[in-house]
Formats: sequence, structure tokens, C-alpha cells
Amino acid sequence: MTAILKVDTIQDTSGNNIINESSDTITIGAAGDTIDVPGTEVKTNKVSPTSGTSLQIGDSGDTVNIVGTLQNNGSALAGGITEADTWRLTTSFGGDANPINSNWERADDATAGYLGSGMTQSSGVFTFPSTGIWRVAFNYALYSNNSSGDDRAPNGTIEISSDSGSNYDNVSRVFAFVTTISGNYTHNTGACFAMIDVTNASTFRARFTVDTLNSNTSTYGDSTFNNTSAEFIRLGDT
Repeated sequence: MTAILKVDTIQDTSGNNIINESSDTITIGAAGDTIDVPGTEVKTNKVSPTSGTSLQIGDSGDTVNIVGTLQNNGSALAGGITEADTWRLTTSFGGDANPINSNWERADDATAGYLGSGMTQSSGVFTFPSTGIWRVAFNYALYSNNSSGDDRAPNGTIEISSDSGSNYDNVSRVFAFVTTISGNYTHNTGACFAMIDVTNASTFRARFTVDTLNSNTSTYGDSTFNNTSAEFIRLGDT
């Protein structure tokens, strides 16, 4: 035998509403009440805050375990750094390069790796795979082996374009110094960094330049380890 109980409101013995239905909205309990569900599973398609736009899950000191994929408007949320990539110059060159437009390779040592889809590169121009706040670093190594005079102002620059390479801004630059000694190699290095807000991955570009005072000053490249190199790390959303 089956039975149907039809009511709009269920109250406790003190006259307080426990369950109330009005205009297709069911209210369980009242403000300030604690509702305990001792079962092992609650199924629903949507949870919304009673008022405002803030919904709290758990409390200070609680551990909230989410099994499955947590999404933001249909896209999976990714925690931490999702993109990191390193490229290096494989071949040395002398004098200036504005920009360094050849002999780039992704670091490919046996223990090397990259995270995400990585940067793409063509003729020394690097394209970002996604929007976000990116840290871009450029390290260049210099050497000289003649006594034609010290190079007092070799410099390396990070250049960023937001219009697909039509225009570039010098966003970071570092100067070095190379002392020249007859018959011996002398070396120095420089490193510069920048935080880039990549608001459009299809139009933002990065490239790197080296300027020297003496044409005998060379930028060191090597295909077996990072010497002159560029590093790209996506830190978070724009």
C-alpha cells in the first residue's frame, strides 16, 4: 500500500518551520540552523548561495576533498604553474644580433624537460601558447680572445611585442663587461628578467638582442648545455 503526504510546511513542536515549500523553492531549516546530513552521499545538480555571490564550502581547519575535475565555466581548473620552457643558443656568434634570429633549440638534455605545450619559435621570435602573467628571463654569455681593447658595454635585451611583431618594446636590459687579454679567452655573463602580462596569445611575441662595442666580442652558444638561453614560465592568469 502506498500513501501520499501533501503539505506546504513542516514545523517542529515549537512552531518553527523545518521544511517549507513556496513557489517551487523548498527551504530546509532557518537562518542560524545547522543541518546535518549523516548519510554518505548527497546528489544535486547545483549548489548556490542563499544570498549574494559567495558560497563557502568547509571552515577553517577543514579538509575539503574533491574527487574528479573541478571546472570553471566548463573548463578544468589547473593549479600551480602550467607552462615552463627553456630554449638555448646552439652556436656562438661575434658582434651584434638584433635580434638573435637563428640557432635556437629547446633544451634537450637527457634530464631536460618542459611543462605544458611550450613556446614556439621562428627566426628568433617566440610565441606564447596561452595568455597569463609570464616571467621571461634571458641569460647571455660573452667571451673574447684578443687584445683590441675591453668591451665596456655589451648588453642583452628582452623585447616584447603586443601587435604580432610590428613593434617591440625593450622591457629589460643588462650590461656586462669583458676584459680582453692577448692570447687568452676572457668571459662574462649577463641576465635580465621581465614580468609580462600576455593578454592575447595570438599577438604577443618575445625576442632577444645582444649589442657589443667591439666586434671581436662573441656570444657563446652550445648545443649540449644552457649557456646563452631564454626561460619562459607562466605564473598565473592575466
